[in-house]
Amino acid sequence: MVGVFMSSWLGTSVLSLGEWFIKRMAFAFKKVAIIRHPRIGEHAFRFITSFVTLQNYSEEEELCCVYIPTNHLYIGDVFLVNVNDVIRPNLFVWEGIEIVVSGGMSMPQILSTLDPRIIQVDRNRLNRS
Repeated sequence: MVGVFMSSWLGTSVLSLGEWFIKRMAFAFKKVAIIRHPRIGEHAFRFITSFVTLQNYSEEEELCCVYIPTNHLYIGDVFLVNVNDVIRPNLFVWEGIEIVVSGGMSMPQILSTLDPRIIQVDRNRLNRS
């Protein structure tokens, strides 16, 4: 039954729309991130979409806007997370998408993190563009 639907015009259109959306999503994601969520001791893959400065009365706080996919890559939540609470793995965005879509089956055996000083340089570069 699924094969008949996908071979129809409607099925092909739905599939094409899904592929188009996922291709555009890869450009919206700037970096892969790991944050503690939802409990201490648990970590989850996230995607950094932008950076923002939160101005309070007496100080400023640098935040990452992170997209948190739920059941499907295109459905999720957006959180603002302090840049100091973000762990940056040495992964490309497409690798992060692959890990999420595969349910973790394409997870490398060892993850290495980037130097925090590199994150600062990248964040400044992204804010200028």
